[in-house]
Amino acid sequence: MLAQFDVSFFVLLGLAALCYLTHNNTVTFAVLLLLLFKLTPLATYFPFLNQYGLTIGIVILTAAMMVPLADGSLKISDIVKSFTTWQSLLAILVGICVSWLGTRGVSLIGAQPTIVNGLIIGTLIGVAFFKGVPVGPLIAAGILSLLIGKS
Repeated sequence: MLAQFDVSFFVLLGLAALCYLTHNNTVTFAVLLLLLFKLTPLATYFPFLNQYGLTIGIVILTAAMMVPLADGSLKISDIVKSFTTWQSLLAILVGICVSWLGTRGVSLIGAQPTIVNGLIIGTLIGVAFFKGVPVGPLIAAGILSLLIGKS
């Protein structure tokens, strides 16, 4: 039975265990989802997931961020207040910067997909040993693109 699994199965399984041990639940869930795909007929959807998964994930993330606007808990007056303090204005600028970095990250990951492995390992080390929070790999890739000169 184990002969039918390739090395990637064991790498994913090890990664899932490592993510679980370092309390990186988001990556643990993602890896387990990939294992589910790999072990079932859903594996035929890997090309689709490879091509559109990032876009689908960004759409879901963006929709989740806009729920307060959609459900009415974020009022127009709250939005206007975002332009009245230096902290809020700085938050807007940081948001613009992070969005731009995410774009650079998408480009870098597309051009050099092996970078993702380093980003995951770095995130795991940060979570496990520095009590970090697993931040978006796109932003990390965007910062990396600034450091290595890729756009």
